[in-house]
Amino acid sequence: MSAASAPDGESVVLPRTTARELLGERLAKDREIVAVRAGGKIYDVHTPLDEACVSAGIEPVRANDPAGVAVIRHSSAHVMADAVQRLFPGTKVTIGPATQAGFYYDFDKPSGPFTDEDLAKIETAMLAIVEAASPFRRELVSREDAKALFAGLGETYKGEIIDGIPAGEAISLYRHGAAGSEWVDLCAGPHVPHTGMLKAIKLTSVAGAYWRGDERNPMLQRIYGTAFGSPGELRKHLALLEEAKKRDHRKLGKELELFMFHEYAPAMPFFLPRGAGIYTRLVRYIEKLYAEYGYEEVLTPQIFDKRLFETSGHLPNYRENMYLPVTAELLDSVKAELVPDGVETVPAEKVKQGLAALEKLAQKPMNCPSHCLIFNQRRRSYRELPWRVADFCRLHRYERGGVVHGLARVRSFSQDDAHIFCTPEQMQSEIQGFVRLLFEVYHAFNFERVDIKLATRPEQRIGTDAQWDAAETALAEALKATALSYEVAPGEGAFYGPKLEFHVLDALQRSWQLGTIQVDYALPDRFELEYTGPDGKAHRPVMLHRAILGSLERFMALFIEHTGGNFPVWVAPEQARVVTVSEGQDDYAEEVARTLRAAGLRVATDTAADKLGAKIRNARLMRVPYILVVGDKEVQTRTVAPRSRDLDKNLEPQPLETFLAQLVMEAREPRLSQS
Repeated sequence: MSAASAPDGESVVLPRTTARELLGERLAKDREIVAVRAGGKIYDVHTPLDEACVSAGIEPVRANDPAGVAVIRHSSAHVMADAVQRLFPGTKVTIGPATQAGFYYDFDKPSGPFTDEDLAKIETAMLAIVEAASPFRRELVSREDAKALFAGLGETYKGEIIDGIPAGEAISLYRHGAAGSEWVDLCAGPHVPHTGMLKAIKLTSVAGAYWRGDERNPMLQRIYGTAFGSPGELRKHLALLEEAKKRDHRKLGKELELFMFHEYAPAMPFFLPRGAGIYTRLVRYIEKLYAEYGYEEVLTPQIFDKRLFETSGHLPNYRENMYLPVTAELLDSVKAELVPDGVETVPAEKVKQGLAALEKLAQKPMNCPSHCLIFNQRRRSYRELPWRVADFCRLHRYERGGVVHGLARVRSFSQDDAHIFCTPEQMQSEIQGFVRLLFEVYHAFNFERVDIKLATRPEQRIGTDAQWDAAETALAEALKATALSYEVAPGEGAFYGPKLEFHVLDALQRSWQLGTIQVDYALPDRFELEYTGPDGKAHRPVMLHRAILGSLERFMALFIEHTGGNFPVWVAPEQARVVTVSEGQDDYAEEVARTLRAAGLRVATDTAADKLGAKIRNARLMRVPYILVVGDKEVQTRTVAPRSRDLDKNLEPQPLETFLAQLVMEAREPRLSQS
């Protein structure tokens, strides 16, 4: 047992050593230390550490460290919830995690939604809590005591959360505030030493969110906010948020006439001609690379007998997100009406027969099981491996209404999905080939930074240790062979195998996971896939799941926001627009357009009666890369006067042939070898 001095000066007794004791005066002098790292985990400075952590040594985590920012944001969520309940009595709290961009907290507020004026009041109340510099205090409690505490506070959602905590897992509370009026929450932590360390907080928006993301549950009010270790970092972030609003793909999708949604097809996008053009060019670009990298394309059905997904394991593990071919939720509802409490009330035999037929079907949420069927179509030889099979067929997943978001999260989509069936000895070379292909693609879209994670074996997994050793080694060696740095994400692999994750940074400094390659021993076993080896015996192939862009819909959302709608010339829906000064140049404008189109370029004309300034403005609003102005002078000299969509990049008047050659060069798909 050891004694430690608490932040408020009182002496407390701790069963084990704390970081506060170990750091001593260093903690008091270095006001940027918000937590510590010990044994690979982040802890509060006041949380007791076991002997293993202490003997391994502790490392301070400061406010500007990524881990420190996460602690600050988690603590800021608690302060926000405290302020909300002070201002709006009767409001219940649910969960309030830190996120990559900030934090949020979901509230059940009986008096109605929060307004912008409410957010301003909440921020003011938060400032008072911060200025009080109240210590965060951690308390371990029994399950019964925790349930009794929150039941007494009327916090019914906390009771549900406690019920979901696995038996035997520690339950902790965090408190802050003056004695007698402390605010308390069920929380695993960690938190900053005291509220005074939260120097830079901003509430950003409010939105509706279903409890646990399920529209069958109550609608809650979610307040979003962000926090940083310094006011300067917060100002930078808020500037990026303002830019993000301008680039929001939902806003630009409407303005640029790229896509739409309709209530008759919830969360399933309609791509309009301009957007469909971009979409198909993405597919064609990937298809050209597939031909070079030795992939073959297949087309597979949309609906299968659900036995396929029972074999693959998706039905028991993914059923709530599948269409059967209607959603599992609706199917269960119909069954309940037909047979409530096990007693049939609807004698219509045909209805029951139709329901039984529906139950046999499932709309595919992913392509891998159908590719296994194709592999098993006939006996295969080792000479056919590796076999790289690609599939752009549409997929359907029933995403809950609370999580769908523009193109970024939809129910109908397509992936640049492919699977590689290979021998264990071929794994490393196949992974290297995939990495080369991936960087070829990312270069084309100007993703300058790509972070790679190697996600290794989780505790719950299938397969032998030897298989996992071979798979993890193949992934690591492939990265080393290509001289790429990566970080290990221990225990974050899929249950069937390890994987590489490729995260890109967009123009707004946001990280998106796009590409992945996963090693799978499970599906080949489940589908009993075999090839004949050089020894004449049957062998089990390894299956590599891989994607580069991932969901094309989600990639479109990222690409629109990354470029701000200023698509590069090679993929832009309209590469040039010819505009006339007056109607006397209409014939020449059409001739210019025909000449450019004959070279395979996408060109439109604007010969309307509008003034020239309005025509140029309209073209720039549609983000057309080049506006070709033609007046009497251009007609006489057979030239064009190109203007860029970027105001500071206008070109000199030039012969049409000169501009044509330049635009043809810019319209070529970029290749990594050119860099």
